[in-house]
Amino acid sequence: MDKFTISLWGGWRLALVVIAGVGMVILPFKPSFPYAETLLLPYGSPLFWSWANFDGVHYIGIAEKSYFAQFTQAFFPLYPLLIRALNQLVHNSILNGLIISNVSFLGSLWLLYKLARLDLSASVARRTLIFLLVFPTSFFFASLYTESLFLLVTLASFYAARQRRWLLAGVCGALAAATRILGILLIPALLIEYLASPKRSRWDWWTLLLPAAGLLLYMYYLNVSFHDPLYFLHAQPAFGAGRSGDKIILLYQVFWRYLKMLRTVPVASLVYYTVAQEFIAGLVFLCLSLLAFKFTRRSYAVFGILAYILPTLTGTFSSMPRYGLVLFPAFLILGRIKNQTIRHWLYAISLMLLIINVVLFTRGYWVA
Repeated sequence: MDKFTISLWGGWRLALVVIAGVGMVILPFKPSFPYAETLLLPYGSPLFWSWANFDGVHYIGIAEKSYFAQFTQAFFPLYPLLIRALNQLVHNSILNGLIISNVSFLGSLWLLYKLARLDLSASVARRTLIFLLVFPTSFFFASLYTESLFLLVTLASFYAARQRRWLLAGVCGALAAATRILGILLIPALLIEYLASPKRSRWDWWTLLLPAAGLLLYMYYLNVSFHDPLYFLHAQPAFGAGRSGDKIILLYQVFWRYLKMLRTVPVASLVYYTVAQEFIAGLVFLCLSLLAFKFTRRSYAVFGILAYILPTLTGTFSSMPRYGLVLFPAFLILGRIKNQTIRHWLYAISLMLLIINVVLFTRGYWVA
C-alpha cells in the first residue's frame, strides 16, 4: 500500500476527530435514536461512542444478542458477526466495530486506486480517492456502519474479476451479499465481465453466481428463526421515511414526492436540509450512474445503476447520501474532471457539507 493512500486516510480520519470534538462544544447531544443511554453512553467519551450513533446501536445489539429486537432483521449479518468474533478477544463492540470499519476503508481506498489504475492515469486515480474522502457523508466509512466492509468486498470482487480469478470474485461477492442486499447485484456485473474476458473456461461462470449464496443463507436463517425469509424487506417500513415494504415505487414517483416535500417543508428547518440533501444526492448519483455507461466499464456501470435504483424502490431517497458512498463508478467519473477550478469548487462545497454533517451526526441529529 503506497504512502499517498495511507496519508490521505490518516489525515481524513484525524480531521473527522477534530470536527467531532468541535461539535461537542457547539452543539448539545440529542438522543434521537433508541438504546443510546444503554448501549453507547456507558462507553465514556462521545468522541469514541458517537461514531456508533443511529444504525450503529442496532449492529451492536445484533453482535451481542443476535436479532433480539423486532425489525433489526433489516440489517444483514456479516458485519455484526465479525464484531462478535472480535469480541471473543476484547469484549468492546464499539471498538471492534470501528476497527473493522476503519481498516476496511483503508483497504477499500487501496483497492479502488488499483482498480482505477487498470484503466486510468495515476492522477485520475488519486482524484477519485480525494472525491470519495471529501464527500459530504464519507464519515460513515469511519463509523459503526457497513459501508466500509461492503465497499471493500465489492471492490475485491471486481478486482478479482479483472484478474480473471473468477472463484475469488464470486466468494467476495457472496461476502458482499451477506453484508448488504446490494451484493446480489454483483451477479450481472460479474457475468458481463466474464463474457468480456478473452480467456475463460466454460465452467467458470457458475462461480459468479456465488453472491446469491450470501443472500440465500440469510433468507434461510430468517425463515427458520422468524418464519419469514423476506423479513429484511418487510421490516423496512418500521424505519420511517415513508418506506414501502410491500410494493414497488418507481423512480419518477420518488422524485415527484421530494419535489412536493421541498415545496411544503419549512426552509429554515433541519428537516428541509435533510430532504434537500437527499434529493440532491438522488439527482447527482443518477446523473453520475448514467455517465458511467459512457466513461467506465460496462460491468461497473451496470452495478452502479442497479445499486442506485434498488434502494429507491421502497419509495424514498432517505439515506441516499450514505448509500451512494458505495457507488464507486460515480467517483471514477468525478475523478475524471479535468478542469481545476471546477474540481476545487466541488472539493470546497463537499468539505463544507462534510463538516456540517459530521457535527450533526456525532451529536445525534439525523443526516442519512
